[in-house]
Amino acid sequence: MNKRQIKTVVALGCLVALALTTSATGQSTSKLWSGDPVADRQRLMKLNGASWADAQAKLKAGNAEAVAVNAETMALIATQIVALFPEGSLTDKSKAKPEIWQKWPEFESAVKNYAMQAEKLRDAARSKDLAATEAVAKDFGRQACGTCHTPFRVPPPQQQTPAPPQQQQPR
Repeated sequence: MNKRQIKTVVALGCLVALALTTSATGQSTSKLWSGDPVADRQRLMKLNGASWADAQAKLKAGNAEAVAVNAETMALIATQIVALFPEGSLTDKSKAKPEIWQKWPEFESAVKNYAMQAEKLRDAARSKDLAATEAVAKDFGRQACGTCHTPFRVPPPQQQTPAPPQQQQPR
């Protein structure tokens, strides 16, 4: 595992530990959040994306069992998503589409689906069966992330591939 992956795992572990500790002690998790739902959900989704990237790297290295912690992290993150989309939190900094609030039940369903897919990945990883874990992971982006991102998130701008350099004609 490289330094970046270790830092990601440590950061995710700390977030999960903090969330579990505050919920177990009955304290509010509001101290986790800044009060800016757009910034908070972007921060949470960056952690989510880092966990998914780390899971993919572990799978590439053939370590299915290690993916379980990433999948558990993603399942726990899913429990926080809906709360970070309060009505009126659509700003120019947000990539959220207005359809979230117009189709709220569908949005909640997509988030529940994401949690179930993360749990499915976690369970496959816990089985230590690399082929089964890879099979779940193969469709995870489309079946988990995509069910929310496609209808409810503005797609990132497409990056233009640079044109190949022009060869100069000999003079």
